[in-house]
Amino acid sequence: MDDLYQNNYRVPSARLVEYDYGSNGMYFVTICTRKKEFFFGDVDVETARIKPTLIGQVAMDCWLSIPDFFPFVLLDAFQLMPNHVHGVLWICKPETDTPNWQPNRFGPQRQNLASILRGFKAGVKKYATMHKIDFGWQPRYYDRVVRNNNELNRIRAYIENNPAKWIDECNNPESLYM
Repeated sequence: MDDLYQNNYRVPSARLVEYDYGSNGMYFVTICTRKKEFFFGDVDVETARIKPTLIGQVAMDCWLSIPDFFPFVLLDAFQLMPNHVHGVLWICKPETDTPNWQPNRFGPQRQNLASILRGFKAGVKKYATMHKIDFGWQPRYYDRVVRNNNELNRIRAYIENNPAKWIDECNNPESLYM
């Protein structure tokens, strides 16, 4: 397909080609707001914790409700930031024990990472629309298959320390967040 459009209309996927994103495993995700706008709140300089806006609280509540809609998902680390969220999800379907290194196939997208995140994003957007709150998501998200416990521990530390790093970046005049 890249030859057909000469790489002009399609962003290459960062996904593992041979991996089934509906299989059991842990996934680290980052989802940004539209144009990285600060919809979710501000980070308190003294506590390095976010003070969520109404839509920020809705995003946290929607994240926590993921297992209500996808009972095979266990939630791990999560962090709301002013213009994005970080989270770790564990897909834990009882019928399979190990990650499935099978290529993704074209067809219905359900019970996989994409459908889980689509539901999360839709829940937040629906609330914003119903309550006339200006809000939007970027169309894509970043994901990473967590491959081992050392990587998981590094990701958890990154997520936990993200608000403190945000303060450091906001105090830097050359920061991308300004």
